[in-house]
Amino acid sequence: MSLAFLLTTLVVVATPGTGALYTVATGLAHGTRAAIVAAVGCTLGIVPHMVAAVSGLAAILHSSAVAFQTLKYLGVAYLLYLAWLTWRDDSELVAESSPATPPGPWRIVGTAVGVNVLNPKLTLFFFAFLPQFVDPAAGPAFLRMVGLSGVFMAVTLVMFAAYGVFAAGVRTHVIRRPRVVTWMRRTFAATYVALAARMAVTSR
Repeated sequence: MSLAFLLTTLVVVATPGTGALYTVATGLAHGTRAAIVAAVGCTLGIVPHMVAAVSGLAAILHSSAVAFQTLKYLGVAYLLYLAWLTWRDDSELVAESSPATPPGPWRIVGTAVGVNVLNPKLTLFFFAFLPQFVDPAAGPAFLRMVGLSGVFMAVTLVMFAAYGVFAAGVRTHVIRRPRVVTWMRRTFAATYVALAARMAVTSR
């Protein structure tokens, strides 16, 4: 594993994107546990990209404009769906000690997995960049790609969990201000729309 791979991984993971946005939003809305669950879900959402890259589907999508465009517009539709849900959400934020029940962990994981499965940033990373860090002379390419993917997933889990825990830590200062809550939701919804728009106009 090279320093270049580690630096590239840190840049890709640290750059705010759909997964980080969802984890932060979950931490603000539902607290630390939910944020960590969201981080785990986003990390699990990396697995399909890894499997596709390792199994050779990467070459197919890289050469097929139709396949890539299909995945991209599925991601656009999913982001717009999240924006719609966030905009319509008028539920009251409550502290963790409140009896109110946040979404179940499986629901959070399912949404988080969907966010990252349809994340073209990950598609580009695994389909275009990851193979460049695999040296055939260093051993079986399959094992090398699995190992590098594991490192990428570990970095994602740690960084997203940190984002989510920080967001959960400041949520008590947010929930006392209804206007801030409304502004926050509108901002997240607008950000989802902006990400969808950028995704829609991004070429391969």
